Amino acid sequence: MKGAMAWPFLRLYILTLMFFSANAILNVFIPLHGHDIGATNTVIGIVMGAYMLTAMVFRPWAGQIIASVGPIKVLRIILIINAVALILYGFTGLEGYFLARVMQGVCTAFFSMSLQLGIIDALPEEHRSEGVSLYSLFSTIPNLIGPIIAIGIWHADNISIFAIVIIFIALSTTFFGYRVTIAEQEPDISNKIEKMSFNAVTVFAQVFKNKELFNSGLIMIVASIVFGAVSTFVPLYTVNYNFASSGIFLTIQAIAVVAARFYLRKYIPSDGLWHPKFMVTVLSLLMIASFVVAFGPQVGVVIFYASAILIGITQALVYPILTSYLSFVLPKVGRNMLLGLFIACADLGISLGSVIMGPLSDLLGFKGMYIICGLLVVCVMILSVMKRPAYYNGKL
Repeated sequence: MKGAMAWPFLRLYILTLMFFSANAILNVFIPLHGHDIGATNTVIGIVMGAYMLTAMVFRPWAGQIIASVGPIKVLRIILIINAVALILYGFTGLEGYFLARVMQGVCTAFFSMSLQLGIIDALPEEHRSEGVSLYSLFSTIPNLIGPIIAIGIWHADNISIFAIVIIFIALSTTFFGYRVTIAEQEPDISNKIEKMSFNAVTVFAQVFKNKELFNSGLIMIVASIVFGAVSTFVPLYTVNYNFASSGIFLTIQAIAVVAARFYLRKYIPSDGLWHPKFMVTVLSLLMIASFVVAFGPQVGVVIFYASAILIGITQALVYPILTSYLSFVLPKVGRNMLLGLFIACADLGISLGSVIMGPLSDLLGFKGMYIICGLLVVCVMILSVMKRPAYYNGKL
């Protein structure tokens, strides 16, 4: 196998699968367990949102550190910290979960940046989007069975089983990760950092200074808000109204993500050009799904489950589309940090989907909250159409 499917890259994808396996369980178990012990949607949203909010803050810094030190050294340290965070879940309550989520956020920022930047730098331009898509694919595969495992543990009402499963994932991921290597170039410290007009703190201002980053980041934030609101609150939504199984819904969504990322990966543009029709088509699926989820108890179980397919397809495509596009149009100097900032936009959206949509669901109910999600998607669809194409290597 060649290109993005070569064996060295496959090992990175397998490590990605193992790293995100715990989250596939935690994303469902924590809201359900929190609800059982009397936590409000707001509290659950804060605990869940702490993960991606922390990742967002550390993404640009991770890009700078990795560019200077190299991904392998960073990766091995992060795997140890991640193991400590996961083990913490087995011995604490909701307060400890919050601390563990923060630690996981730091680890995810460095882990995903290490692997994605390594993949982007190692692959030729025509295979970039495929490599990023495959990375995203393997980060989603755990969601095929994670929600079902989480619900099974929750029904068993045995916290010891939860601890054993999470600790096993922590240790196996660390041992496997230490054997993985990334084909990397020697970090060029001499001029990369000197020429940059921003650092890990001031880089956040680049969102407003770089139009391409701003537009792509805004689209990613809104899409991720919906993804976060679905993953965090669909388990509570279905339990409160007793009309469907969140495990089946999230599993269908994960199957759709996996299938779309595998079968559609070669259709994702990798030419550095903006494709508004393609983007609007993808976002329209998310808009329809948001409104269907909002009226889930009224539309019926079959249509409700069908909306999970639409969400999965959108989740499979929107991130690699935007990441590949930015890898071409962003300036080479400081590109790692700027890509880290874009990925931080995805983290921010996921976090807001928990932190902001939690209080909104307490105030307006789940239906009102998901209607707002759909309206937000409509706004970025308009932005996608109005966005002017950028120039890349003389191409429009």
